[in-house]
Amino acid sequence: MVIGDRVNITENKLLSDNWYVLRRYTYDYLGRDGQWTTQQREAYDRGNGATILLHNPQTGTVILTRQFRLPTYVNGNPSGMLIEACAGLLDDDHPDDAIRRETEEETGFRIRSVEKIMEAYMSPGSVTEKLFFYLAEYSADTERLLGGGVDDEEIDILEMPLTQAMTLVRTGEIMDGKTIMLLQYLQLRQLMN
Repeated sequence: MVIGDRVNITENKLLSDNWYVLRRYTYDYLGRDGQWTTQQREAYDRGNGATILLHNPQTGTVILTRQFRLPTYVNGNPSGMLIEACAGLLDDDHPDDAIRRETEEETGFRIRSVEKIMEAYMSPGSVTEKLFFYLAEYSADTERLLGGGVDDEEIDILEMPLTQAMTLVRTGEIMDGKTIMLLQYLQLRQLMN
């Protein structure tokens, strides 16, 4: 299969289909020097996802979540707990619909209006996932159910001032890339208004 005029995938080998899909690709790549080389890379396909930062403009607060993340634990996070913006996989839904579903499941907030602000590949060297980033406002009047996750998820819901969240980024207590991007985006937007 030729992609564009510089890549020809010659082998697509399934390595694992346990949790998500891990494949090893062998491909010919046409370099800038005009020479073809054969290369191999593995790519982990977990599907695309969406993430959202809920914010209350009247109080200056944001809603974040905290949950156990095994990969952070095995990479030196002593508790494995990670503070994050609400997020989840699309599961074949439109990103707008998926993020509203995830927001309700994780935080309990029933959000009707969401604002898409960007799309980004978070780890393009090894993971196929593209994230859709959103902002949404909430207030004391926003309908709220229980939240806390579904199935075996155990999600704490945190409400804090944006200024405190930015302090947690600086101190390393918030280390999740998507969350940092959303917090910085919101802070920059507020500074520009």
